[in-house]
Amino acid sequence: MLEGKIAFVTGASSGLGAETARLLSRYGATVFGVGRDTERLADVFADIPRGRYAVVDVASAQACRDAVAQCVDEFDGLDVLVNIAGRHQMRRTEAMTDDEWQQDLAVNLNGPYYLCRAALPHLLERSGSIVNVSSIAGLEGQAYSAGYCAAKHGLIGLTRALAVEYTADRLRVNAVCPGGMLTPQIEHFTPPDNPNYELILRTASPRGMMQPLEVANVIAFLASDAASAVHGAVYRVDNGKGAG
Repeated sequence: MLEGKIAFVTGASSGLGAETARLLSRYGATVFGVGRDTERLADVFADIPRGRYAVVDVASAQACRDAVAQCVDEFDGLDVLVNIAGRHQMRRTEAMTDDEWQQDLAVNLNGPYYLCRAALPHLLERSGSIVNVSSIAGLEGQAYSAGYCAAKHGLIGLTRALAVEYTADRLRVNAVCPGGMLTPQIEHFTPPDNPNYELILRTASPRGMMQPLEVANVIAFLASDAASAVHGAVYRVDNGKGAG
């Protein structure tokens, strides 16, 4: 499904990013993965025969430019960009600091923008594909998550803006909005002080948590030529949460 493709995956050191990097490789892609943890990246890429990895802070525009250039130099091109790296820490909005607000935007919105901007010339050359991973928090409000919701809503806006701008080009841009997954982010979840748990539980699916592979399957489809007519779409992958 992705034979001969070169894919750049962020957040590849754990969770959905790691699962996506492995899956794209199994489908035939050469994978360049970035993350923040060298040891975890090494563990993930031990299972990826055609791939490289680098420690990259996606909140840095220069680091994003350098990482895309490294990928293109090593593999002579780029076909797929998958923006997965993200952060979500629940906080009461009135207690958020300026730095915490900026951190939410930096990783969840600025990073995908920087990488899209750096990757676009290469993707346009090869009729490539961008898959931005937003969240159901990009489609609805979530308590104690103002910065995260704002960034993830913004990422959907970025996806749609690029889709319209490049409609005349052979570039596809889509977004995936996952619900709750069994990832390290969930395992290390910490609510704010004295939370209203009823508000937090509203974000859960009645069918329970998903496995990262269930979302990675949708990402792989959108990245592949099997989705050649899918452009500007926002896929909700939430185990039925939004059905009611």
